[in-house]
Amino acid sequence: MARGQEASAEEGEMIVSHGYSFYGDLKYPADFEHYDYVNPDAPKGGEISYAALGTFDSMNPYTVKGRRGELSWIMYESLLGDGPADAYGEAYGLLAESLEYPASKDWVIFHMRPEAKFSDGTPVTAEDVMFSHNLLLEQGLPSYAAAVKKRIPRVEVLDEHTIKFYFTPGISRRSLIDQVGGVPVWSKKWFEESGARLDESRMETSPGSGPYMIDRIDVNRRIVYKRNPDYWGKDLAINQGRHNFDSIRVEYFGDDTASFEAFKAGEYTFRVEGDSKKWATSYNFPKIQAGQVVKAELPDGTPPTPSGIVFNLRREVMQDKNLREALSLAFNFEWTNESLQYNLFEQRASFSQDTPLMATGVPEGAELAFLESLGDVVPDEMLTEEARMPHSSDGSRLTDRRNLRRAMKLLDEAGWPVGSDGVRRNADGKTLSLTLLFNTAAEGTLGAILENYVNNVQTMGIDITLEKVDPAQYTLREREFDYDLVFDSYRPFLGTGTGLMQMYGSSEAAFSVFNPAGLASPMVDAIIEASLMAENTEEEETTLRALDRALRFEFFMIPVWYKADYWVSYYDQYGYPEPLPPYDLGYLDFWWYDAEKAEALKTAGALR
Repeated sequence: MARGQEASAEEGEMIVSHGYSFYGDLKYPADFEHYDYVNPDAPKGGEISYAALGTFDSMNPYTVKGRRGELSWIMYESLLGDGPADAYGEAYGLLAESLEYPASKDWVIFHMRPEAKFSDGTPVTAEDVMFSHNLLLEQGLPSYAAAVKKRIPRVEVLDEHTIKFYFTPGISRRSLIDQVGGVPVWSKKWFEESGARLDESRMETSPGSGPYMIDRIDVNRRIVYKRNPDYWGKDLAINQGRHNFDSIRVEYFGDDTASFEAFKAGEYTFRVEGDSKKWATSYNFPKIQAGQVVKAELPDGTPPTPSGIVFNLRREVMQDKNLREALSLAFNFEWTNESLQYNLFEQRASFSQDTPLMATGVPEGAELAFLESLGDVVPDEMLTEEARMPHSSDGSRLTDRRNLRRAMKLLDEAGWPVGSDGVRRNADGKTLSLTLLFNTAAEGTLGAILENYVNNVQTMGIDITLEKVDPAQYTLREREFDYDLVFDSYRPFLGTGTGLMQMYGSSEAAFSVFNPAGLASPMVDAIIEASLMAENTEEEETTLRALDRALRFEFFMIPVWYKADYWVSYYDQYGYPEPLPPYDLGYLDFWWYDAEKAEALKTAGALR
């Protein structure tokens, strides 16, 4: 029982635990020694290095200006740690050794570990936690602050290592305890003495309590993190077999071509490949043939990232679904996959692709009953038609004539007839002109794909420009929603949570950077609200299946492709546990360095 706190009849029984999941079903008991998938005897040492594209001008990962440095968040910890990679929706105590809350989840108390300290040796206290929570509300992303203020009205420090969060009555208890448990904790003392702001771009960083700290920074070229030799949490059960590298080095490159050449030369040692052409044709260099570099396809148990060409629904022209349908028909997945991607991909349809949450066919059973219960916000066709699937195209040619004819008709119906000069204009004589924003750091196969897509759109009489901008401009333009279309992504989902509102909800659509389309749908809102109130796993899965169906129905993105595995290549000096856990590749987390293999590579001249 909390200090001075008695549970009311409405609150119900008290729950005291070493971890948290919404339904209370934790995989690991209080006395667990390590996560099942790690190697608890993994050696410590060595370095892992990988590449980042573009530039950075800040080591403050939470700035709303500029571009943050890669991994600049790695130094900071929270009350609850990141969940294990073999269990979804669970988190275990990190800065907190335990938490307690009533069954009603009206509030939560965290009991912190008194031994926790920042890298400068100062203790991590409840005051630091409350300061960090408030700092995010005052200086963090507006979409985040707006959502949290509605749900968490009060925070109370009970003593130096005990903190209590109160939750707004009458709202869903989803993503409340895990929300406050996941807040990064910063040093109140450092911020007050330095006068630094969370929303500013700066190279100076506050001390963190995590296993890594900054070693060296060479702006726009390199960031090196080193293991904190005095890391307070190294003996915790959740940290066994993890954080195995002495250093993590990030090398920056202007584009992926330069990055790949640097990898072949041994300037960095681990690469996750995303370019199908490179994967199919370029991984035959001498070091691979000699066995010095490993090329592997490793299983990925997470649903693929919902990437695609996103329509900016904040623009009036993009409100017309017929126009969006026509623009989608210009994308030829079959030709793209065969001609540019070496038939290495499948076509994505769902926001939870290939999981039990993927909507299929016509809604029936519990899903149909749920959708009917929502009333008029659900269109009749949602109840009677099959879940939306991507169109098919003729893979033998870039321009599918059947789809082109259908697109032309849709554009006419949308009020954009084609003139004698081949250009489409509306009744006011305004040309149909669009921009597709593209980050030059992603050049390569993706650039070629989008160029071909734009060519197809232009054949319809639409004045569309593939606007290629450098990474800094791209970040700024995205934050200001300055585009008609953009190649971007959303996050897939395996469970419900208030993060769904940040991505797909109407209340934050105008300013949420997590919602590049600006989707604002009463139907989607109603489904998310119902999902947040689900009382068991079966109800949750039903609502999320309906959400996938609704998102596809609203059609704010042209879905593109996905692959079921990670494509990785690395110098043969690393080990990893087998089998890998389903929800994380974990190369910075639970892989390790093999000193003997590394020495052999250096002796052979493969690495410096």
